[in-house]
Amino acid sequence: MVMDRFHKANPPSFEGHYNPDGAQKWLQEVEKIFRGVACPASQKVHLGTFMLTEEAEHWWDNACQRLDNAGTPITWAIFKDMFLIKYFPEDIYNIKEMEFVKLEHGNMSVAEYAAKFEELSRYYPLYVGEA
Repeated sequence: MVMDRFHKANPPSFEGHYNPDGAQKWLQEVEKIFRGVACPASQKVHLGTFMLTEEAEHWWDNACQRLDNAGTPITWAIFKDMFLIKYFPEDIYNIKEMEFVKLEHGNMSVAEYAAKFEELSRYYPLYVGEA
């Protein structure tokens, strides 16, 4: 059963609050587990949102009510969009994008620079694709 495999992978919980990097990391880790356990799209929302606690759980309960009232089907793509709008707002995304654009080697070792480049490159995929 997918739920058993998902829980055996020890998925992280997410409490909410203002933690953009934590939100991004949580989402990446949950999606990594989905791939590892071959989670079908139909179960992603149920399994992923099961790991929301505290403020994030309250936010999602309210979001579900709004989506249900509007007759909107709740897919993983819709959850991700709403989750990122709430916990990784566009202004933070723009700041990370600018960090990437302005990234300089400076006093970092080559390994540190490469790691920072990889970390920030997800915020500016068009540039990485052109490089």
